[in-house]
Amino acid sequence: MSTLIVGLAGALVTGGLLVAVLGLLARPVTPARPAGTTHRVRISPRTRLLLVTGLGVGALVAVATGWVIALVVLPLALAGIPVLLAAPPARREVQRLEAMEEWVRTVAGTLGAGVGLEQALLRSLRSTPEPIRPEVTRLAGRLRARWATEDALRALADDLDDPTGDLIAANLALGARRRGGGLATVLDALARSVGEDVKARREIEADRAKPRANARLITGITLGVLVFLSLSGTYIAPYGTPIGQVLLLTYLSLYVGMLIWLRRMAQGKAMPRFIGATLRQGPA
Repeated sequence: MSTLIVGLAGALVTGGLLVAVLGLLARPVTPARPAGTTHRVRISPRTRLLLVTGLGVGALVAVATGWVIALVVLPLALAGIPVLLAAPPARREVQRLEAMEEWVRTVAGTLGAGVGLEQALLRSLRSTPEPIRPEVTRLAGRLRARWATEDALRALADDLDDPTGDLIAANLALGARRRGGGLATVLDALARSVGEDVKARREIEADRAKPRANARLITGITLGVLVFLSLSGTYIAPYGTPIGQVLLLTYLSLYVGMLIWLRRMAQGKAMPRFIGATLRQGPA
């Protein structure tokens, strides 16, 4: 019974430390959601499987060795370490930027041939790059459904959900409103600007990859040392006591907190968006 109480106490200590670390980290202010929408935490099937597997293995270890903290440590380790050490989706963001650049050049070239804006947007669907094809497909569907061009472009900005996408949609919306002849030139200049943005983001992500690589190396060495030392019964014997398990859980929690802090250091802050149907409906 006392062992179970120690395990529960250790779990509470771990949760408290993690909440404290997350609370100290700066978080961006999330935009207000429209009324009637709810935010749900989604757990991928892979993470769910790792949690269940870790819980099962932890139960076996707890029964065989009496180390109750295995019920907490193993599920969190199996599900959390891959998440902490995984690279952020920067490559996908860069690919989407490259796709936006190519799509803007296509629209500009079509406009240069004397085609109207709506027809140019519809024709661009055939050569739209794959990373943004779903978004452009929805744009074409809205235009065919007789949406106002500016409203369809605002919806496109929401679909792309990127500041660069906002910039593209804003220039297209201005062209739809003014119906001038210089939109193709503006889009060519915008495509060059997006290309420079892609190059800069590639260089930034190359620098951010260094601390992630260091975190993987440090974690790998630490896990190897822990496994090696666990084979020595005399070394880990003090941690088999109730107080020792609480201390071990505290040390591991601090280590995880440092991994979270290191990962946050390698992440950039998203630029604020400035256009879209959602922002237009929000407070001024």
